[in-house]
Amino acid sequence: MLDNYLPILIFILVGALVGVGPLAIGYLLGPRRPDAEKDSPYECGFEAFETARLKFDVRFYLVAILFIVFDLEIAFLFPWAVALDELGIFAFWAMVVFLGILVVGFIYEWKKGALEWE
Repeated sequence: MLDNYLPILIFILVGALVGVGPLAIGYLLGPRRPDAEKDSPYECGFEAFETARLKFDVRFYLVAILFIVFDLEIAFLFPWAVALDELGIFAFWAMVVFLGILVVGFIYEWKKGALEWE
């Protein structure tokens, strides 16, 4: 009965090998020549002028959430569009309602000024 799980175990082992293997090879075969310039913090070509422990403005989070929402929208929209003729008119109107809710959320964020930068 455990023979059924052998392909899953092989899949997990191959995935771990593909993920960890290149990192281990780079660590073992890569050159190790540290110096002060390589070990210094890097921030867009400048020396870091403030601590990394500052609080971010909430607009960064709002834009990130907006990106995730629209990314998920596209993830739902592609399979729906491919199978629309098989799903029927109910699926069409369900997606219209779904997109309407997302548009209302987008308009709300827009009106609140979450997309405006100073």
